[in-house]
Formats: sequence, C-alpha cells, structure tokens
Amino acid sequence: MNDFEFYSPTRFVFGRGVTDAVGQHVAELGYKRALLVYGGGSVVRTGTLARVKESLAKAGIEFVELSGVRPNPEVASVREGIAVARENDVDLVLPVGGGSTIDCAKAIAFGVFHDGDVWDFFAKKAVIEQALPLMCVLTIPAAGSEGSSSCVISNDSIDAKFGVNSDLIRPKVSFLDPELTFTLPAYQTAAGVTDMIAHICERFFSGTGSSEVTDNIATGIIRTLINQAPVAIAEPENYEARANIMWSGTLAHNDLAGCGLNAVPTSRAGGWESHALEHQLSAFDTSITHGAGLAVMMPAWMRFVWREDPNRFLAFADLVFGIEPVDETEEAVEDAVTAAIDELQAFFAELGMPTKLGEFGLKPENIDSFLATLKANKGEVFGGFKKITLEDARVIYESAF
Repeated sequence: MNDFEFYSPTRFVFGRGVTDAVGQHVAELGYKRALLVYGGGSVVRTGTLARVKESLAKAGIEFVELSGVRPNPEVASVREGIAVARENDVDLVLPVGGGSTIDCAKAIAFGVFHDGDVWDFFAKKAVIEQALPLMCVLTIPAAGSEGSSSCVISNDSIDAKFGVNSDLIRPKVSFLDPELTFTLPAYQTAAGVTDMIAHICERFFSGTGSSEVTDNIATGIIRTLINQAPVAIAEPENYEARANIMWSGTLAHNDLAGCGLNAVPTSRAGGWESHALEHQLSAFDTSITHGAGLAVMMPAWMRFVWREDPNRFLAFADLVFGIEPVDETEEAVEDAVTAAIDELQAFFAELGMPTKLGEFGLKPENIDSFLATLKANKGEVFGGFKKITLEDARVIYESAF
C-alpha cells in the first residue's frame, strides 16, 4: 500500500425526506444568502426545487437563482452564475440536481474570486485558491460530485471538456434522498451506474500496485452496483436498490476507493484514461451522456492496456466476477482477462448502454477532432496504468467503432 492522504470533509445527510431539512442545516452553519443552481427540468416538475425553496424560506435564508444548467454544463452558465453571485453578494452556492449542476456550481464558487475569465482555471492558466462554500441536494446519483474534489466544464466554442480538482470545492453538506431518484429514467440510471463503476476502475487500475483493503472496498461497491442496478431499473421505486446505488455513487468518487493506490500521497489515484477518452466524445456532441460514452470507451481502453499488468486485471476478474484462469499459461490468462472485460461490457449492455461509438451517430472520421481536443487537454502522452500516446488513442477509438 502506497502512502496517501485522505480528506473527505463533506457531511452527508442521507435518507427519506432530508430535502425538507436543507434550510435548517444552512441556517445552523450561519449562511444568509444562497445562490440556487439548477437545470429546470425534473427538479421543477417533481417539486424538489419547491421543497428546497420552502425549506430555505422557513429558515429565513434569502436566495437568488440560476436555472437552465444543461447536461455537460457549458462555461456560459458558469459565467452567468458568477455575475449573479457577485451582484447579490451570496455566501453559499446551493445546487439542486445531478453532477452537471453541482459541477457548474463548483465553478461558480471559485470563479467568483477570479479577476479574469473562469475558463482560465480549466485552461491551466489559474489555480483555485479560494471558493465560496457549497451545499448540494443530489437528485441524480452518477458523477459523485456531491463528495468529490472534481469539477468538469464544457466550452462549446472550442469543443472542449476539461476538469479541475481542489479540496476547496468539496461540498460542506450534501443531502441524499433516495426517493428523489424514483422518477429517473432507466437510461439515466444505467448511465449513472456506469459512471460510478468507471470512477472505481480508474483508481483500481492506477498502475501503482495494490491494497487489499482498498481493493475489497472498491470491488465490493462494483458488485453492489451489479446486483442493485437491474433491480432499480425493473422496480424504479425500490428504496433499498435506489439507496444502495446513491451511496455507491458517493463512495465511488470521494477518493475512498483509491486510498493507497496514489502515485504520490496528495494525488488522486489513477491516470483517468477512460474519462479522458470519453470527454472528447461529449465535448464533440454534448447530447452524449457521459456514462453512456464510458460504457464504450472503458472496455475499449481495457482491451488495449491489460497486457501492461495482467495480474492486476486477473485480480479484478476474480474479485468482481469470480473468474480465474484455468492454468498459468498466457492463453489461459488472456481468456480470463478477456472474459472479465466481456462480462463488464455485457453488464453495461444489459442495462441499455451502447457498445459501439456508431450508436451515438459518431463516425471514424470524427477521430481527428477527438484527438485534437485530447491533445489540448492531456498533452501528447497521458495515463497511469499505461502511457497512452495520441496514436494509441487513435487505435482505441478505432476499436470502439
């Protein structure tokens, strides 16, 4: 096990009806004026936003609003939110929604203190040194942004989707009510589960060895998701299934599943190759759901890199699927690893996820565009488990068609 630092300061308020306690918690922490950030679709239709507003009003908390945040949030919404936050002198940013809404809120929180354009942080021209506090009401378990240090924003003008990390943007309090997820469409549930598993796999395949306790935590979460996702899709109001999925999403991305797998103690474990490859897809076409893109790109990446450390993939195969090679020959090892990757992708497909990039309407001639933005984001070479060149990335993309 490698040296590591684990920091997870978020208070998680989990259970039925916790949405109605938001105002109480905001008041207890001494905040006076919040910026509500939301998309405007399901949170309005289901009444979740109204419940949050009522809770704030009862607690005497003033609030202003930023609506219309889209999936794969665009930097224009962040800029608009920064202006609203400054004009109204808010002391808290409070997103109500999924990872896109929370990420937009995070960017607003640190962008408020920057004299230049907020995209400077994503273009690596600025470093996060200060941020408004955040609290969030999670409605779509997937990205894990409710407990993570991550923030990913798109910039349509350059077809880019870049991320930043800072412990300063971990929410102070996150409200997780599984009942809010009862109305999620099956596709969105499936894409969310796929994203969670990808968050764990990025850390598991960090290229830095193993940790028995962390490996068992990580693969235990994956097994839970494999067990519970089909139940939630078949029975959308099954509370236990929804609760297990919601909590899994948080644990998948608050860094617990990577402790001891870090390259350096203060870094996040993993090279995040699958995410880097997918981000170019949903930057190119913002209608592509991130988790759905990962359902294609992560198995494609796995098939390209597994020979770099077959034993690590054998550990994954055993701990997740109970698959072991019949003997120690190279052929048996390859069969076992391939079977595990096939099982993982088959699970995604059973949930309704795509298996090929063509299912998004993408074409092989789009690869040059993917590589251009990948280079701008990650450089000529990236990755932790195996160093990936741009030509390697081309091969991976081609294999996914």
